[in-house]
Amino acid sequence: MFVNADFTRRAVVATDQYEWVDSPQSGVERILLDRLGGEKARATSIVRYAPASCFPRHQHPGGEEILVLAGEFFADGQRYIRGSWIRLPAGEYPDIVAAENGATVYLNTGHLAGVVAGVAPW
Repeated sequence: MFVNADFTRRAVVATDQYEWVDSPQSGVERILLDRLGGEKARATSIVRYAPASCFPRHQHPGGEEILVLAGEFFADGQRYIRGSWIRLPAGEYPDIVAAENGATVYLNTGHLAGVVAGVAPW
């Protein structure tokens, strides 16, 4: 799947253009801001967890970053509230991701593949 995948072009998704689509996990929806690939993609999304929803252990081989926008979010037994930022390098995967009372997060995946610690790519 390709959504705003050409990084040489400006892309804008205004709030009135948001389309929530179901994820493979019940109770979890997302807005695809950009996506290059299938379910394990290089992607940027806004993800909404319904109350009592969870995502079982899964992999994003190119790493992932999560910013909690609303609600509270649990991963690996840790509680993250609005404003919390989590980075999981390539090869590190959370055991479970859950939102007991619901949460909305900004999620960026697949962009950390090949990143070397302490080395700037520019």
